[in-house]
Amino acid sequence: PAKDYARTTAPQPTEEVNLPHDNGYKRLFSHPELVEELLRDFVRQEWVHQLDFSSLQKTNHSYVTDELRERSDDVVWRVRFRGEWLYLYLLLEFQSRPERFMAVRLLTYVGLLWQDLLRTKQLGRQDRLPPILPMVIYNGERPWLAPLEIQELLEPVDPALSQFLPQLRYFLLDEGRLSEEELREREGTLAEIIRLETSPTPEALRDIVQRLQRRLEHSRYDELRRTLTLWMRQLILPRVVKKEEPLPPFQNLQEMNTMLAERVEQWTKNWREEGLQQGLQQGRQEGRQEGRQEGRQEGERIGAIQLLQQLLALPVTPTEELQEQSLEELDQQKTTLEQQLRNQQKK
Repeated sequence: PAKDYARTTAPQPTEEVNLPHDNGYKRLFSHPELVEELLRDFVRQEWVHQLDFSSLQKTNHSYVTDELRERSDDVVWRVRFRGEWLYLYLLLEFQSRPERFMAVRLLTYVGLLWQDLLRTKQLGRQDRLPPILPMVIYNGERPWLAPLEIQELLEPVDPALSQFLPQLRYFLLDEGRLSEEELREREGTLAEIIRLETSPTPEALRDIVQRLQRRLEHSRYDELRRTLTLWMRQLILPRVVKKEEPLPPFQNLQEMNTMLAERVEQWTKNWREEGLQQGLQQGRQEGRQEGRQEGRQEGERIGAIQLLQQLLALPVTPTEELQEQSLEELDQQKTTLEQQLRNQQKK
């Protein structure tokens, strides 16, 4: 159900703005609905049920320096927990690889947030420091294998000394490692956003837009719908449409859904044809590097097989494994995949 929040977010712009990926994500997580879903659906711990989400407030704190702004950004929220403030420090990571010493960065940011609260006299002399939950939202291609606890980065020491060392653990949302089954268990706007991040096919994009349109139809979601529409138009659609005709203007999810209904079939056909041509070209290039006729034939077949597997949403067989097969076996596999693709296009 729609909910009132103690909003402190800035009004959404009425004019079209250039929306780089990092700024787009920061706008998305400036909406309390997504912050609540992040906690309810992805943190999923018992204490979350004790949060008063109607008290969610976005603060003006930010600690990512300018030299790091291109690969990460931060958003700070606070929410009432058992009558006291709990601060949520969201670090949005846009780099392609994990950062091993992320726990050290977060320890610094948490300390700076506490210092700000003291400097601005938001805490009295007898007050205790509020708890801060550090969270990393990562959408890179590589799995995040960096330690989640700062203790894992420290040299082992005598137990008597370890009690004096800093402690910190952060929550990680590694979007690329969430399976479709896990997303189905967490059906919501944030789950749909994560699906959009995985470069969906044109048909999948339309299904997601339809679900978002139904989910966010209440007038209380007007600002979130505007942000989502802008984010998808500038950052998601160009990845799906690729080099097709310029997109017609649309101002909301309903208009976007209508546009997709008119164009998805043609986009899908062009997308698959372009992919097949790229696969064949890649195969030829691999074959030329082999310098042998047989190598060219093998490269063409391997490239086509891997591309067809991608188009059919099948696991892609590693090149090394395909190279162990004969040309006849590759031909047979390629023919089978082509037939599956034709059958799918007829549906």
